[in-house]
Amino acid sequence: MQVLVTGGAGYIGSHTVVELLAAGHRVVVIDNLCNGSPEVLNRIHAITGQQPVFIEGDIRDRVLLDRLFAEHGIDAVIHFAGLKAVGESVACPLTYYENNLYGSMVLCRAMAAAGVRRLVFSSSATVYGEEAAVPYVESMPRGMTSSPYGTSKAMVEKVLEDLCAADQRWSVALMRYFNPIGAHPSGLIGEDPRGIPNNLMPYISQVAVGRLPELSIYGNDYPTADGTCERDYLHVVDLAVGHLKALQILDAPGVKTYNLGMGQSVSVLALVNAFIQVTGVEIPYRFVSRRNGDLAAFWADAGKAHQELGWRAERGLEAMMADTWRWQSKNPGGYR
Repeated sequence: MQVLVTGGAGYIGSHTVVELLAAGHRVVVIDNLCNGSPEVLNRIHAITGQQPVFIEGDIRDRVLLDRLFAEHGIDAVIHFAGLKAVGESVACPLTYYENNLYGSMVLCRAMAAAGVRRLVFSSSATVYGEEAAVPYVESMPRGMTSSPYGTSKAMVEKVLEDLCAADQRWSVALMRYFNPIGAHPSGLIGEDPRGIPNNLMPYISQVAVGRLPELSIYGNDYPTADGTCERDYLHVVDLAVGHLKALQILDAPGVKTYNLGMGQSVSVLALVNAFIQVTGVEIPYRFVSRRNGDLAAFWADAGKAHQELGWRAERGLEAMMADTWRWQSKNPGGYR
């Protein structure tokens, strides 16, 4: 299968490209590199011995997309491209709606014009909203999202549902995943945010490698066991495999939704302690005020993905910590 991966030079996208190539698929990557690096493509080649076709560009560029579909015979699309920082989305909502919502609509129009109607969409657990009971189950309705980032994901989901209802030739998998961490076990690709990390794991690893002086923990007064936020963390390779497996259900029309998670929550402090235990590196930290848009705790019920896709998270917390440290210690400055 010839698969277009939007945002394929980013963190999750690059790991998914590796899994696609290893499974025998041909891959075309489009990425504007706002959250990625061209060096990723060299690392993918080092891991797989294969070089995906790379096109630097933006999914909002319809002319570029039309040329891409005309030239490359795409069979299906895995759509990661978009902005993803919760706090930034609260400060810059229009930027997030333009990139995440409008960009997805341009992509779908280009797909339809090219006769490509099989799509795996990178969604988020945030679409369940602030008031949803845990664990999150796919049968729950979308709720009141707590940030423009989450709202943009929920809006794209609704667009895709309406598209499938209007045109039964479309087949879409909505992948609602939780908190991916870790890196490829080779240490060649991993999470490399620009500036101060918005996500916990790269923040910890950058403190460990000496790029940052200490970890800021946003809030210690949440209604959780130790007062810090709890999340469902899963290994990024497991997440990538989940997207690969979603391709197998795209022959059937309509929308299917899947949670991808470990099915249990881990607090910020517990994650910090796990990193220290696995790596032997101390992590100085301090508590700061809560961050806008953060919920106290949530985790997945991932039973549907296991039942219908044959997927489950296989790599535990120790592997997540060890692989993160292998990536960061081998690449203290990231890809730069």
